[in-house]
Amino acid sequence: MTQTTDQLLKRFFAEDTIALAKIISLIENRAPGYQEILDALYPKTGGAYRIGITGPPGAGKSSLVDKLTPLYRAEGKRVAIIACDPTSPFSGGALLGDRIRMQDLISDDGVYIRSMATRGSLGGLAQSAHEVALALDAFGFDLILLETIGVGQVEVDIVQAADTVVLVLVPQSGDVVQAMKAGLMEIADVFCVNKADQGEADIAVKNLQTMLSLAMRDWVPPIVKTVALTNQGIEQLKEAIEQHRAFLGEEGLRARRRERLRAFLRRLIEDELRASLWDGEGLKDLERQLERVWAKELSPHQAARELLKATARR
Repeated sequence: MTQTTDQLLKRFFAEDTIALAKIISLIENRAPGYQEILDALYPKTGGAYRIGITGPPGAGKSSLVDKLTPLYRAEGKRVAIIACDPTSPFSGGALLGDRIRMQDLISDDGVYIRSMATRGSLGGLAQSAHEVALALDAFGFDLILLETIGVGQVEVDIVQAADTVVLVLVPQSGDVVQAMKAGLMEIADVFCVNKADQGEADIAVKNLQTMLSLAMRDWVPPIVKTVALTNQGIEQLKEAIEQHRAFLGEEGLRARRRERLRAFLRRLIEDELRASLWDGEGLKDLERQLERVWAKELSPHQAARELLKATARR
């Protein structure tokens, strides 16, 4: 670890938000040394509770985060928000739409907002969002809100990052059917029917109740109607989140976090294998094996096994 990195970590552990921002940028950009920084931060993690806010575009996720946060701040909790935005086609960074909608929170020292570009990640969250959440956890935030970009059927990735998952839907838009297609019904711990003043909210709630009655689950997700713009139902939404946390208890929370860690480790290992497999020598091996497969000397499965053996030997 370099002297510069050591100084950065000292400032981080002294709760310097500028150091926090720099470390998050290093993580996002996969800059040299970011893994060693995460190694140093990891022993300090485990204190923050993560809430995932997911759902289709336009459901009002950012507005709900904007209204929920002051309720937690009133309890003295420090809140960090990871808001995943689309990638700018010009800069490659986040479009910062969520920060624009959360202007009232920016002036609060107990709230930290980080917009992250998805950069092609199909899981709703940027690939490095899990690691950024670890940094925010180590910094000492009590609560981390992870808001997905809202890309529909690939939002299932959020379940690997959150302790409680809130699925936000809108009546009249067919969101309930889309949620079923995407498999979101299975991962949601709390359902929020937002923009409930637009009509047909009761029908949407009944449809959800019918679908949930067919599922075999120990926890029956509560369904909360909200109108984020007028604060309607926000207290009830917070209560539903807290009910799920109480249901998990210490044992359930540990089990959920252990599964999250398992998925995270698998992804890290797969990334490392992919990188080592397709380095310069690996690409040469691929071309050699391709020729043998093309000539019917090997089957594709045999070639794949040979390539993996060659990688293990390197």
